[in-house]
Amino acid sequence: MFLYNPFDEFYKSKLGAVCTNDKVTFRTYHQGANCTLVVINDKTNEHHRFHMKKTKGVFHVEISLGVGLYWYYFEVEGYKFIVKNNDYLGHYSYFNHEKFQLTVYSEDYTVPDWLKGGIIYQIFPDRFCKEGEIKTDRFIHKNWYDTPYYKPDDEGEVRNNDFFGGNFKGIISKLSYLKSLNVSAIYLNPIFKATSNHRYDTGDFFKIDELLGTEEDLKELIKKAKQFGIKIILDGVFNHTGDDSVYFNKYGNYGSDGAYLNPSSKYRQWFNFKHYPDLYESWWGIKTLPQTNKNNPDYIDFICGKNGVLAHYTKLGIGGWRLDVVDELNKNFVENVRKGIKSINKDSIIIGEVWEDASNKISYGERRAYFQGKELDSVMNYPLKNAILSYVIHGDGKGLIAVIKEQIDHYPKAVLDSLMNILATHDTYRVLSTIGATCMYGKTKEEMEKYEISGKEYDIAKQKEKVASLLQFTLYGVPSIYYGDEIGMQGCSDPLNRKGYAWGKEDEELLSWYRKIGNIRSSYSCFESGDIVDLFEQNGFVSFKRVNEENEIYVACNMSQTPETICFDGELYDFVSDEYKSGEIRLKPTEFCVLVKK
Repeated sequence: MFLYNPFDEFYKSKLGAVCTNDKVTFRTYHQGANCTLVVINDKTNEHHRFHMKKTKGVFHVEISLGVGLYWYYFEVEGYKFIVKNNDYLGHYSYFNHEKFQLTVYSEDYTVPDWLKGGIIYQIFPDRFCKEGEIKTDRFIHKNWYDTPYYKPDDEGEVRNNDFFGGNFKGIISKLSYLKSLNVSAIYLNPIFKATSNHRYDTGDFFKIDELLGTEEDLKELIKKAKQFGIKIILDGVFNHTGDDSVYFNKYGNYGSDGAYLNPSSKYRQWFNFKHYPDLYESWWGIKTLPQTNKNNPDYIDFICGKNGVLAHYTKLGIGGWRLDVVDELNKNFVENVRKGIKSINKDSIIIGEVWEDASNKISYGERRAYFQGKELDSVMNYPLKNAILSYVIHGDGKGLIAVIKEQIDHYPKAVLDSLMNILATHDTYRVLSTIGATCMYGKTKEEMEKYEISGKEYDIAKQKEKVASLLQFTLYGVPSIYYGDEIGMQGCSDPLNRKGYAWGKEDEELLSWYRKIGNIRSSYSCFESGDIVDLFEQNGFVSFKRVNEENEIYVACNMSQTPETICFDGELYDFVSDEYKSGEIRLKPTEFCVLVKK
């Protein structure tokens, strides 16, 4: 028998990632005569062997390591004791592949505290709310509830050049609504001047898109949001610009300068031309998005320098940045981004778009070091999103617990508490559609447009969204609501998931639910940085506790096929039913509870 559990402080004295100054004690229990801890430096592949002493039947060794990513396993009389397939459900596994991970971060690595315990609300600016008269030559839908254009034009291109007119003034008019959801941060998709409605094709970083307003309007939004205790997070899109931009200027709309028109342009080296001017590197081959050269000193200074883009908007008082496709930005560039932002305001949050485990991500053949102290504070938590949705759709509780334990083990605690926990974004199906419109996967957008979840199927999907959002709001990290998901909006792939917010057509029951879980989250400090303990899963029934010195909250969800009974001593208050319960609670399939002593 061999025992080791990285989630038990007896076996690993410091849980999760550790600081370079931390001394960590590893302990194992087995009946062998000797035990060796083998630690492998991921960067150098250097193997360190630590002989473990035996005291009263327990093998132990204390070590400390430099900043970096490491892998480890235990060797007992020639056999390797390591973990299989990231399955952390048991005490140990006995296989010859897939080692344990240890992340070691810098002693001066800090993550801003203000986001922890909060709630993020993501807004696609053109589609949230419109206030005031809009004068423009661009096409504006007269009907706010129209379906966005998604069909190719005569040239076979989807232009994304239809607008609905959402603007800063519209967001300002809804700040009280967002506060009713206990929102503490608004993440805005790109706001800079651009040709498209998604604005990822930046035309000028130093100009606000005129449909949204002016820089003065942005300042007003920042100011008014602050009065509601809400900070603004901007979308930093630095991997590419638009081809119709002051920097590339393919169509001559910005005078005679620009990398495409002028081979002597100061912007020429910002882009990589294979054959000037028509053959150039672009994002995923999309010619309207010429890719920038992140190694160019002038471009780095333009974005990250003391008079650069990051400094300009950070000085306006925003709360931070979300970095688009950060895995396509090289290490040096991301480090300069961090320096540029933190030199202005060390409390600005930096969130990266990473779709995998960001602690060990390999991008373009390079292992990334996002959470070792010089790059990010947080990432969009796609692994947890996928695990939660798989759980509510398929009842995969084991997969959910595995992802939870993996992230607790791999991420620094400060990062774990700040992860941007999403269930949907502008790049995915809406939550309700992910759950209730699985039949649309692989279908055409014409078919998707015509499909709507209704009747009994809608009620089932809504109940499952409640389960998903409860987990999103009560696990580690910070929940992020994609605008309209809280009122039951539907939409499959882009741009059907980017319709105008359905003002006046809200599902009031679902909206009340989001307000309730927002109130629960905001009322108890254990959701800010408390630990997760007593993780349990059996046949689709999942439960855990969030605990700190002040609070202890018990959460249980039943996605099994049969009722489950929870037994406890004394009397507890259930936030879901708003009732005191004594002795036991019986949860039917798709039911849940949130219990606390009052």
